[in-house]
Amino acid sequence: MIHPDTELRYIDEEIGYGVFATRKIPKGTIAWARDRFDLEFRPEEVSRMDPIHVSLISKFAYRNRDGHFILCWDFGRYFNHSFNSNCLSTGYDFELAVRDIEEGEELTDDYGYLNLQSPFKAREEGSTRQYVYPDDLPRYYKKWDAVIEACLPLMLKVKQPLLPLISSSDLNEIKETIEGRREMRSILTHYYREPAEEQHSNKILLRDANALPHL
Repeated sequence: MIHPDTELRYIDEEIGYGVFATRKIPKGTIAWARDRFDLEFRPEEVSRMDPIHVSLISKFAYRNRDGHFILCWDFGRYFNHSFNSNCLSTGYDFELAVRDIEEGEELTDDYGYLNLQSPFKAREEGSTRQYVYPDDLPRYYKKWDAVIEACLPLMLKVKQPLLPLISSSDLNEIKETIEGRREMRSILTHYYREPAEEQHSNKILLRDANALPHL
């Protein structure tokens, strides 16, 4: 579920739509959290779908640690990619605002941790990275973990409309992490290492720059 202080806006023909803040979203706020309305499909289920639905999965879904496709039910699926994203995924099933997001600013995340099936060249934005690769997560998880760990304590200090979506066990683990009684769960826990045989059998499901309407 996307944060309630957001809306979907059309940007332009090249980018398509994006998610924008309707009021300031402070650093440490849960910007998105997976909920029970989000749909989960196994690869074999997708392979039996008609081309129209396969196309929708290719455009809007991400893969979890099990290689299953997760399709967000709301406009959270319109998060655009940025190498300097203002939201990052945690080791749990939610994303945090990693800096203050001002009213009217677009919410972005980094597609490098979405377990893509093929690389794509992103729009130029002055980053040393130019491509998003399927194995970006094991490459950059330490950097992303450090950013998340720095703003994790703010979770308990700012208004959290989506906090009820976080399980009590995860919330207790987060509190213990903030208190220094356990290590933070790494974003690397979301990584799916695709078996070699699947890299060829699921070509129709590749999520790339041509398939995505909102990069």
